[in-house]
Amino acid sequence: MHPDELLDLIDKENEARSRWKHTIHICTAAGCLSCRSDALKEAFDKEVAAKGLAEVCAVKGVGCMGTCNAGPMVRIEPGGIHYGPVAPEDVSEIVMSLDGDPISRLLCKESAVFSSRQHKIVLENSGIVDPERIEDYIASGGYTALSTALATMSPSDVIAHVVQSGLRGRGGAGYPTGLKWTTVAKTGSRRKYVVCNADEGDPGAFMDRSVLESDPHRVLEGMAIAAYAVSAFHGYLYVRAEYPLAIKRLAKAIRDAERHGLLGNNICGTTFKFGVQIRLGAGAFVCGEETSLISSIEGNRGAPRPRPPYPAEYGLWGHPTLINNVETFANIPPIIRNGGAWFAKTGTEKSKGTKVFAIAGRVNNTGLIEVPFGITLREIVFDIGGGIPEGRNFKAVQTGGPSGGCIPAEFLDMPVDYESLASVGSILGSGGLIVMDDTSCMVDVAKYFMEFSRSESCGKCLPCRTGTPQMYHILGRISEGGGTRYDVQLLEELCDLLKNTSLCGLGLSAPNPVVSTLRYFKDEYEAHILDKTCPAGVCAMASGRMVRQ
Repeated sequence: MHPDELLDLIDKENEARSRWKHTIHICTAAGCLSCRSDALKEAFDKEVAAKGLAEVCAVKGVGCMGTCNAGPMVRIEPGGIHYGPVAPEDVSEIVMSLDGDPISRLLCKESAVFSSRQHKIVLENSGIVDPERIEDYIASGGYTALSTALATMSPSDVIAHVVQSGLRGRGGAGYPTGLKWTTVAKTGSRRKYVVCNADEGDPGAFMDRSVLESDPHRVLEGMAIAAYAVSAFHGYLYVRAEYPLAIKRLAKAIRDAERHGLLGNNICGTTFKFGVQIRLGAGAFVCGEETSLISSIEGNRGAPRPRPPYPAEYGLWGHPTLINNVETFANIPPIIRNGGAWFAKTGTEKSKGTKVFAIAGRVNNTGLIEVPFGITLREIVFDIGGGIPEGRNFKAVQTGGPSGGCIPAEFLDMPVDYESLASVGSILGSGGLIVMDDTSCMVDVAKYFMEFSRSESCGKCLPCRTGTPQMYHILGRISEGGGTRYDVQLLEELCDLLKNTSLCGLGLSAPNPVVSTLRYFKDEYEAHILDKTCPAGVCAMASGRMVRQ
C-alpha cells in the first residue's frame, strides 16, 4: 500500500463514520467476553436492525475499556456514556434511549474516575478501534508512523527519536530502548531478527494480553519500524499459548497487514521487507527471560544461558536479535508520529512516558490503567483504584509480581518510577500491581510467590533449583507454627545466595518478596514464630486452627 492509498483509505473510513448518528461500542476483550459480551453484541445487532436503525447506528466490537470489574462494558458515542455491567435484557432500553437521557441505573461509576486520572499513549486505541479490522486502525492514524519513517527518515533518524524519547524497556528491566536498538543496528551481520516478547507470566498481570487483544496492529507497526531501524527482515512474536484470543487476532492482523502491503515485501511501496511469524510458548515463566525465549523459538528447551554475549549481538541462531516486549513496541508508533521530544515531556527525569498497570487484589476498581511515571501509589490505589473495599485498612502493594516486592503504607506517597521502586526493594516489573489489606498475611504472601518461583524454575542452575524449594519449605514451616528464629536467619542467607549466584533473572529476583516482607513486616514473622499466631488470621498454626487476633 502506497502512502497515497493509505490516505485514501483513511478518507473512505472517515466518510463512512460520518454517516453514523450513534455508535455502540461493546468490549470484546477476554475479560468481558468471559461475561458473554459476544452475546451482548449479537443482541445489539438484532435490536438495532429490528428498530430500523441500521443506517444510522453502528454496533462495534472493540478492545478493553479498562474497567474490568464492571464488565461487560458498553460505551455510547457521541456522549462518551459508559454502561456496565450490561446484560442482554438491557439492550432494548439502551437502544431506545439513544436520543434521550442516559439510563442512570446502568451508568458505570468507575469509568469517570478511571479516565480522568490517566494519560493514554499505549492504550489510546483500546476500547475505540475494532481489533479485527485493519481499516479501523488505519483510520485512527495507524501505520502512518511506519509510512512516514520509510518515506522521510533514515534508520538512524528513527533510532535518534527513540533515544531522545528516553523510552525504557517495559518488560521489567528498564533497559534504554534506544541504546538496545543502536547496538543491534551497529552490528555488521546481514541477518538480524526482531522479536516481540509476549510471554507474560506474572500472577495478576494481563497488560500485554490486553494490548494484543485490543490493538494488535499497533504492536506489528512498532515491530516493523524497529526492523527498519536495525535493518532486520524477519520477526517473531512469542506468545504464550494460554492467550488464544490474542493469538487469533494477531494471526488475522498479520494476514491483513500483508494483504495491504504493510508487512511482507515492498512495504508501503518501498524496497523494505519485513515478515512476522507467531511462535507459541508453553507457559513457562522462565521463557520471559531473553535467552530462554531465544532457546524456545529455536525449538529447544526454554532455559537461559550465561550473558554476555547478549542477544543484541548473539541471539537467534547466533545472529543479532532485538528483543522488546509488547508495551515497548506499542510505544513506538506515537513516538515516531509525534517525535521523541514529545514523549520525553511526560514522566520523570529518568523514567519517561507512561506505564500500563493491571491493578488487582483488595481494591474497589480493578482493571487496566495507564498513568504517567511520577504518579504516586496513593493516587493509583485510592484515586483511580477507589480505595480498599469494606472500609478495611491498606496494608501493602505488590509490584513486579514474583520478581518484585511488597511496599508498605509508609511509601504510599512515593512517586512510581524505576528508581523509586528500586530504592524500597521492589521493581516495576511488567506492570502487575496487587493491592493487599489487613486480611493479608505477609508470610503467606511470601510463601505464595516462592511456590510460584519454585515451580517455574527451569532447574539449570543449582542456586535456583535447590534454593527456591528450600525457601518455600521454610516459609511453609513458619506459616504452620513450626518456625524458629534460626529459620529467619536461614531465609536471609538463602536470599543473599540466590540474588548473587543464580544464572538468570528468575533466580536472581525470586527472593525479592521474602526480602521485602522481612524488611517491612518482620513483626508478622515473629508473631508466627514466637507467639504461634497469624495476625491476619490466614495461616494454620501448629494446633491446626485458624488464629485471628
